[in-house]
Amino acid sequence: MLDLTKLAKVMQGISQHMTMEVEASRQRLELAQQLLAKAQAQQAELVQRQQKWRDRLLFIAAVPVEPLNTCIDLPVAPTVHTVIATDGSQIAPNHHEIAYCYLLNVGRVVLHYGQNRQPLLDSLPEVFYRPEDLYISRQWGIRTEEWMGYRRTASEATILAELGSALQSQVPTLAMVDGSLTYWFLEQLPAEARDRILPPILDAWSQLQNSGIPVMGYLSASRSGEALNFLRLQACPHPNPDCVTYCPNQAEKTPCHVFDPLKDTVLWITQLQPGQRSALFRSSARILDLYGSHTIYFCYVHVGTEIARIDFPAWVAEDSALLDQSLGLMLAQVQKGYGYPVSLAEAHNQAVVRGGDRARFFALLEQQMIKAGLRNVGTSYKEARKRGSIA
Repeated sequence: MLDLTKLAKVMQGISQHMTMEVEASRQRLELAQQLLAKAQAQQAELVQRQQKWRDRLLFIAAVPVEPLNTCIDLPVAPTVHTVIATDGSQIAPNHHEIAYCYLLNVGRVVLHYGQNRQPLLDSLPEVFYRPEDLYISRQWGIRTEEWMGYRRTASEATILAELGSALQSQVPTLAMVDGSLTYWFLEQLPAEARDRILPPILDAWSQLQNSGIPVMGYLSASRSGEALNFLRLQACPHPNPDCVTYCPNQAEKTPCHVFDPLKDTVLWITQLQPGQRSALFRSSARILDLYGSHTIYFCYVHVGTEIARIDFPAWVAEDSALLDQSLGLMLAQVQKGYGYPVSLAEAHNQAVVRGGDRARFFALLEQQMIKAGLRNVGTSYKEARKRGSIA
């Protein structure tokens, strides 16, 4: 139980701190705007410097492929179109439960507009209980709980591709997922573990590409600073952006780190009007070297309620007509969802595992174990005691 009296004492002084932080943030934003204006005048030179010195940089700077001051109005979505989406949830393994296993539940959504067709709103559960599923990740030093999340990401992409392949429709279609398409966690995985996660995702995107269905990742309240990091090339006081030579072991204190912790969205909300997108950027994350033709581009869109970052593969970015149409469909989804894409919200609602669902899952599991002839089926004393209280 939270003691509000003690909490009030702990929070004393937070108002003064926040006032100071607002002023500091305003100054950082003004500096970023000044650097943006200067970078626009020598964008081509800065891009060349980034590409030449990429291996010597201590930060990840996205590369703009359009003028930095680009502000393009998105088209209105066509009346007839389809949007598909997936999102996942899980029940983590717990040694104190009646059985050590985990469940992945992927919500599926297919919404047809202007076609007089019924939507698809459901979920696909999968239970993992075999030793090879539960303990395979430990050989790479990865906890089962973490591996479960990685498997969920791959399942979401695979099921999304299956939905797209089953449509066989000629109307404009968009596939959406929640979050970035740059899977940063893959950088830390051993190659053998990564090869079990990334190839199914890339195969799924290839299926969508063959079906003519663009895929986009929607990031609400994005904390990315990749686009702003490009401006650090402008702020660099050295002859060349050779961080390894000039600023070794100073990733957080370099002279170019002048507007941290400002994020991309804070800058672009001052540049875009509702319904507009920013310039396209190509991400420079190292893991994208393994993506092949699916390397990730992104842009920022003023969706009315916020600045959202939208990720998409190269084959979407390189088709301007497809990109514009897809962004128009995405914006329509946000408007229909009152600030967040309705397809992603529904996919989450289909996937989420609530407390009652968890209890029913373990009740069904208990029934199957008893049918199999197992005895002494039940939770540990610790788990049973935590579910009740005598205080």
